[in-house]
Amino acid sequence: MKSKKEQIFEVSARLFRKRGYVGTSMRDIAKGVGVEAASLYNHIKSKQEILHELLFDVAGRFTTGMDEISDSSLNPLQKLEKLISLHVRLAVEHTDAVSIIIGEWVHLEEAAKNEYTGLRDTYEEKFKAIIQDCISEGHFKQVNPEIALFSILSTLRWLYSWYSRNREISSVELEKQMIECLLVGLKK
Repeated sequence: MKSKKEQIFEVSARLFRKRGYVGTSMRDIAKGVGVEAASLYNHIKSKQEILHELLFDVAGRFTTGMDEISDSSLNPLQKLEKLISLHVRLAVEHTDAVSIIIGEWVHLEEAAKNEYTGLRDTYEEKFKAIIQDCISEGHFKQVNPEIALFSILSTLRWLYSWYSRNREISSVELEKQMIECLLVGLKK
């Protein structure tokens, strides 16, 4: 049984995904949870707090995963495979919350926005370093690591949208196919 606060976050993530942060009111959230709008404030301070908690929870999951993977003794190619698996797993398990990381962060208050973009930038730099290590160790041909990072992350960032319409594929098969497509390619 989920707590009321957990229900508020779950409903909010779904509504932020469908309507955006700006297009979602506290009344919408209350209706989705099945309570009066005024009673939401017994559990949370504001809609901004909800956005902050949702974004930083997802960012924390990605950051923790990145730290565990980048600090591991795996070779760079294995690390990249684990990162793709991390993205797939989070998109499958937290579809609504993952969906808001793409654009809703812009609605964070300035200090939180700066902290969030700092986390994102650090994550991307670590991801790019692993790609560069794959190139340096001969796992990949000589490609621009920035373009490789953009290509991989662009695909992974929108995975939640595709998966929400294609849930018949297992997460294990999805991980396997994403690793194959992103790291090996489609060329025969």
